[in-house]
Amino acid sequence: MMRRAAVLTIFLGAVVAGGCKHEVEAAKPPESVEGEVWLKKQQMKEAKLIVTDVKDQDVGGAVVTSGKITFDDLRVSHVFSPVTGRVTKIQAQPGQRVNKGAPLAVIESPDVGAAFSDLQKAQADLFAGEHDFKRQKDLFEAHAGSQKDYETAQDNYGKAKAELERARQKARLFRSGADGVSQEYTLRALIEGEVIARNVNPGVEVQGQYSGGNAVELFTIGELDQVWVMADVFEIDLARIKKGAHVNVKVVAYPTKHFEGIVDWVSSQLDPTSRTAKVRCVIPNPDRALKPEMYATVSISVDERKALAIPRSALLRLADQTMVFVQMASNADGDVKFERRPVAVDEDLGGEYLPVTHGLTAGDKIVTSGAILLSGML
Repeated sequence: MMRRAAVLTIFLGAVVAGGCKHEVEAAKPPESVEGEVWLKKQQMKEAKLIVTDVKDQDVGGAVVTSGKITFDDLRVSHVFSPVTGRVTKIQAQPGQRVNKGAPLAVIESPDVGAAFSDLQKAQADLFAGEHDFKRQKDLFEAHAGSQKDYETAQDNYGKAKAELERARQKARLFRSGADGVSQEYTLRALIEGEVIARNVNPGVEVQGQYSGGNAVELFTIGELDQVWVMADVFEIDLARIKKGAHVNVKVVAYPTKHFEGIVDWVSSQLDPTSRTAKVRCVIPNPDRALKPEMYATVSISVDERKALAIPRSALLRLADQTMVFVQMASNADGDVKFERRPVAVDEDLGGEYLPVTHGLTAGDKIVTSGAILLSGML
């Protein structure tokens, strides 16, 4: 042991003189056990260990959770076909900017012709009903017709007017996209924006929204210069989230880039399965780097609180355990013992300091810099 200590002293002297950073071998007295390291004060100085007392710190400056990028619902339009038919022409492509009312696709549909046919029939029925009503009215007033016939004609006339109004409203809906009175319907953009997605090709049969089937979204039009992030916040953190709080967002596609925004809305109910609430964050996206459906890590700023905490730099990972080195009492020769100890901390909180939930008490001295060096000595 004395020979080993002498070799260690010579080695440390060479490290200090040459300015090189090499692993320091610890002097282990006979009484040392697994998980403990003994160092002399000079060795601690040369190894540049920093020991800090465990005490209350300001923690929880941020709640870190997961989220997903979505469209701003007020700046996007999901376009469906109101008629059933076959697509004959595509007039807008992904990436193209379109104005409100611009043509997107042409659909050949019998629904259009049927709508205008129903309108003409309703107009004819109203004309006939009006004549019959006037005739029965004149006969009734001249005491030449029965009251029953008069009332029946009056009812039929009212029904004809209602049917004409229904047919007129339906025809007006189709007329906004119909070319004249043909069976072609032109699907048009409802808002100004970029064609973000197109899910239809020429010759494809599409289902109408008003035909009772499952209509498919044909185009997505919107703006991506501002997006939403829908974050999931656990019940325990919900009371700390405030509307208007600052938000920092990171995505896998850009690991070194941060996107900033604010909390716009906090849900009033929890998901019964995950016990989380939705928090909507508004994120400016002028370069359109963020895409809908991207997964994100969301850091939401909250008020700090006092708790027994340690710095992140003190933590070591050993398999599935989290460890720290705790400075214990020294012996008569001035050697200092360091003990490796498992701890539990709340790593879901943002910030430099993490609250301790198990393994340490106030006043314990832990290694906050150089713990990796000690780990290599075991």
